[in-house]
Amino acid sequence: MYGKKVKLRFLFLSLILIVLILTIYLVLKSLEKNVVYFISPTEIKEIGEINYKKKYRIGGMVKENSIVMSTEEVNFIITDYRNEIIVKYSGVIPNLFSEKKGVVAEGFLKDRNILEASKILAKHDENYMPPEVKEALKEK
Repeated sequence: MYGKKVKLRFLFLSLILIVLILTIYLVLKSLEKNVVYFISPTEIKEIGEINYKKKYRIGGMVKENSIVMSTEEVNFIITDYRNEIIVKYSGVIPNLFSEKKGVVAEGFLKDRNILEASKILAKHDENYMPPEVKEALKEK
């Protein structure tokens, strides 16, 4: 029915299409493992089942007068002005970290009210707020 050239072209194009689809799938799969979306303290309270072995990224504002620094640890409260979560962090704090400023803390939940953070991300300057934090605050 079709000639040998047409069959080879069809086979070649099919092979390229399969390789392209497989490449896109693998790239998206690898990105999925590395992306951690942030959630607000209110969303933590509303989650039905909490996986305590899963890493969470929680964003909001540092509550005024909530920062307690010791030689080994920094404790503070992240709020979205509806709910709050206590964050415990051992490590180097970003220079721009302060009260009433936007922050994202990444770590593992101990319960619905306590996050043991492994990373703290502070905003860049006084006008910058991560878009996710801004949207979450608008919703609340």
